[in-house]
Amino acid sequence: MTATDPWTCPTCNGKVSTPYCSQCGESPLGVSDLTFRGLFGQFFHALSSVDGRLIRSFRCMVNQPGVLTLAYVRGQRVPYIGPFQLFVIANVLFYLVQSLTNTNIFSSTLDSHLHHQDWSAYAQSLVASRLQLMQTTLESYAPIFNQAVSFNAKWLIILMVPPFALLLPILFHGQRHPFVTHLAFSLHLYAFLLLVFCVSIAVAAVDVLFGGAGLKSARMDNILSVVNLAVCAIYLYLAVGTVYGASGAARAIKAALLAVAAAALVLGYRFALFLITLYTA
Repeated sequence: MTATDPWTCPTCNGKVSTPYCSQCGESPLGVSDLTFRGLFGQFFHALSSVDGRLIRSFRCMVNQPGVLTLAYVRGQRVPYIGPFQLFVIANVLFYLVQSLTNTNIFSSTLDSHLHHQDWSAYAQSLVASRLQLMQTTLESYAPIFNQAVSFNAKWLIILMVPPFALLLPILFHGQRHPFVTHLAFSLHLYAFLLLVFCVSIAVAAVDVLFGGAGLKSARMDNILSVVNLAVCAIYLYLAVGTVYGASGAARAIKAALLAVAAAALVLGYRFALFLITLYTA
């Protein structure tokens, strides 16, 4: 049977003379579809189709900031992975790179919160109260906290997305975009930043291979932080021009403000992880 021969849709039971059923999208069963060769052919076709969409989505996100967001809100869903799926895949890749390099960017240990963060004095007070309530010691509680914060950091990173999305309608208040536009923009931004963090981790790992201290070096940490912030600002400058039509000095100012907000949310996320883990572990 060819695609143009009349056939009966197995789902709708209707007579069809087109390659696909107009009601449900079914296609006619071919001779090879019920063979092992046909089965594996469908599997590899589906796999290559997903891979193609994924690679195309990441390439578009990196090379053409904002275009992926526009494609989504315009209804171009077939060529690309959705913003949430793309964010999840980037997140999985980010934590895979962390696991391979034994690096933790967000899941700071309890000792780090108590002695090496801007909120350490406040953290010491909260931890002391928590330990008293739980009737346990710091030595006993620290391993429990460290394991829990590592788990939480993997799945709660999306907490940074909604606050950033809420900033966009404020900065671009004169435009009537549905909130899903701001949400998709934020998901694409943080998916991009997770890829940037992967590169930073790789650079730090190479530094360690050549005898350096990697991210344990304050100099290396500061350099990578500045570079990441600059890359974020450039991405936002290009993306807000594409999605929101921003131009001129206002475009540069808004991109800079959003880059600072993204950096602040990263710090806020670390503190939020500390609070969530402290009162749930």
